[in-house]
Order: sequence, then structure tokens, then C-alpha cells
Amino acid sequence: MADRMRYTDLIVWQRGMDLVVRAYTLSQDLPAHERFGLVAQIRRAAVSVPANVAEGHGRLHRGDYIHHLSIASGSLCELQTLALASARLGYVADRVVGDFVECTNDLGRMLSALIRRLRHAHPLSPIPS
Repeated sequence: MADRMRYTDLIVWQRGMDLVVRAYTLSQDLPAHERFGLVAQIRRAAVSVPANVAEGHGRLHRGDYIHHLSIASGSLCELQTLALASARLGYVADRVVGDFVECTNDLGRMLSALIRRLRHAHPLSPIPS
């Protein structure tokens, strides 16, 4: 793994970490009675995205990497759903959620591109970063 870049150098991981900050900011304005509901779920789903990118990058097999990127993508969809639910419940302004969802869409495209790159790489080539 010495010649591979570190997971912290991956733009997809960096954007995932930016999303964590955005998710925490979005969720801090939710009502106190949602502390163990939407707030906890939003934060957990957000942290799951870069955490799974990092874990997958640390795996030795390409299939494991793709699997963890797939989990990150699923967490991203969950996060979008939770943000949209927060807006429907009137907890967050539609504009704020719209910007947040656009950010998740951008990250989703990045994850999909990385997954495609890994799937189409020659099986004996080093795992691309």
C-alpha cells in the first residue's frame, strides 16, 4: 500500500467529510425532541459516507473496496431521505435542504465514477485510488 495514495487524499473522502460538517449544521436546528430520532440518524448516515470510503480504501481486495463504496452510496441516499423528511416536517427550509441534496448528488456522482473505475480496471492491476 506504500505507493497508493492515502484515503485522506481522495477528493471523494474530502467531500464526504465536508458533507459531515454540513449534516451536523443542518441537524443542529432540528427540534430537541428529534435528538434521538432524525438528528442521530442524519449524523450517523453522514459519518458513514467518508468512513466507508476510508475503510474500503484500506481493504486489500478490489471487491471489498467496491462493497464499501456501495455502502457509502447507500448511506448517502439515506441521508438525502432524512433531509427531505426534515423539510416535509417543516423543520428545515426547502432552500437549505435543496442545497444539501445537491451536495449529496454531487458526491453520489463521484462515488459512482470511482466504483465504475474500480469495476473496469484490469483484475491484476493495482487498485486505483
